[in-house]
Amino acid sequence: MPYRTLNADRIEATLETLHQRIQERFPNRGLANLCKQLLDIAREDKRKLSWVARPNIWLRTGVGIAIAIGAAGLIWFATALPNLPVENDASNVLQGVDAAVNTIALSGAASWFLLNLESRWRRRAVLSDLHELRSIAHVVDMHQLTKDPTQLWKGYSSTASSQVHDMTEFELIRYLDYCSEMLSLTGKLAALYMQNMRDPVIIEAVNEIEDLTTSLSRKIWQKIMILQQPAKAWGQ
Repeated sequence: MPYRTLNADRIEATLETLHQRIQERFPNRGLANLCKQLLDIAREDKRKLSWVARPNIWLRTGVGIAIAIGAAGLIWFATALPNLPVENDASNVLQGVDAAVNTIALSGAASWFLLNLESRWRRRAVLSDLHELRSIAHVVDMHQLTKDPTQLWKGYSSTASSQVHDMTEFELIRYLDYCSEMLSLTGKLAALYMQNMRDPVIIEAVNEIEDLTTSLSRKIWQKIMILQQPAKAWGQ
């Protein structure tokens, strides 16, 4: 079902288009380079997603061997027990039962350990990628931080330390909107990891990134709403 899951190729294509739009509108600003880095991350993450979804053959083989050993021990005990000599006392029988139980328990523990080891390796790799996405969301926020809509107010006077303003109202709105789009796509890249995984730690990390990008985007739209207000609302 094409509309029930996120498509990594579509997200990459959207980022490519966004990068072109920013490059055409603001060719001399760092926002285009930042979008290019986000596009590179999207391409890298798409390759990593296929690796994360792929089972570790060596670990799965180890699990299979451990299960086979446990099953062989159980079968051996089940077939050997009726053939034990009658003169064998109860202590020997109990020792055999204890050995069989230990073999099954150890094989089960080994299987559990190897399966958890694969999950831990996968979780570590995904959390590293999510940390990168969280960091780039903050970098996007830094790019829009100094874009103050009040600089367009009539009577605004800058100080010696004020950020130099050289954009029109339309350009400022477009710049802020591009930042909002980048934040939204950052959240979608994070959601790709949650789509095919049920790890509660990863789900929580993805939800935190989506909350972060939504919160940062909300601040941007507050600026856009100020810019779209009538001139009289600005106190002109």
